[in-house]
Amino acid sequence: MKEYKKLLVVVDPTKDKQPALERAVALAEKNQASITVFLSIFDFSYEMTSILSAHEREAMRKGVIDQRVAWLGDLIAPFTRNGMEIQTQVVWHNRPFESIINHAIEGNFDLIVKGTHEHDKLKAVIFTPTDWHLMRKAPVPVLLVKEHDWPVGGRILCAVNVATEDPEHQALNGKVIEYAQSLAAQFDAKVHLVNGYPGTPVNLAIELPDFDAHSYNESIRMQHEQRVQYLASSYEIPIEACHVKEGLPEDVIPELAVELDAELVILGTVGRTGLSAALIGNTAEHVIDSLNCDLLAIKPDGYKSPLQEG
Repeated sequence: MKEYKKLLVVVDPTKDKQPALERAVALAEKNQASITVFLSIFDFSYEMTSILSAHEREAMRKGVIDQRVAWLGDLIAPFTRNGMEIQTQVVWHNRPFESIINHAIEGNFDLIVKGTHEHDKLKAVIFTPTDWHLMRKAPVPVLLVKEHDWPVGGRILCAVNVATEDPEHQALNGKVIEYAQSLAAQFDAKVHLVNGYPGTPVNLAIELPDFDAHSYNESIRMQHEQRVQYLASSYEIPIEACHVKEGLPEDVIPELAVELDAELVILGTVGRTGLSAALIGNTAEHVIDSLNCDLLAIKPDGYKSPLQEG
């Protein structure tokens, strides 16, 4: 069973309520884990003030950090009073995602837990650039937390990719399911699998008048169903918990999450950087803007962050 012994919780200094910390405490209680509450701060004005000496600027930065350390102390007090082991860390860094990932690597953390923003008017989740960088570049799993509760007897939805027989994708499917089953055992939840398959290409139907779109669709659907069911049977997941739907994963996954009232979606993500990241993205990045529940993003085994390769 996958255990989380060291949790790195990224807090939002602009919010009174910290759902990421509450979620991490629930996980820590199940795993007898330690928590480090982490805050990365930076104020460009302190760096640019020419009137102050380097020593004075350093003193001002230290003053801001000390204020935040005191604030974190108040934040964690309700939990530490109950015996929870929680440490705090405040760093001055102009790129929050780098400071988070570096701290996670140096401290051998098992999981990064971070809250996300919800737009009040449209109730749409707004993911910050930091969230996107963490999903792309963090070598440890990243749990992005929303307000949705984790009820007893809930549902965890695994997004699997069976469109290819590539060994790396197959291994990542297995890893996603193993993480799901571990959390399901801890929170008495049910594991479901979801897979989206492509519909008939429009150009084929237009260019080939005799093309049987219905038969083509049925063939693709059956192929995906067989592969998902085979995968499910390998992990003793019942057939009725397998969901194969026509459509793009970024549409199918959020729709099913709402339909099942899932508390968590788990998916594998590959870390793209540079031009390919800007042009291609990946399923995780397309899905996150539509989800109404938590998202756990997992990298393939052996993945190295670009920050580790520098």
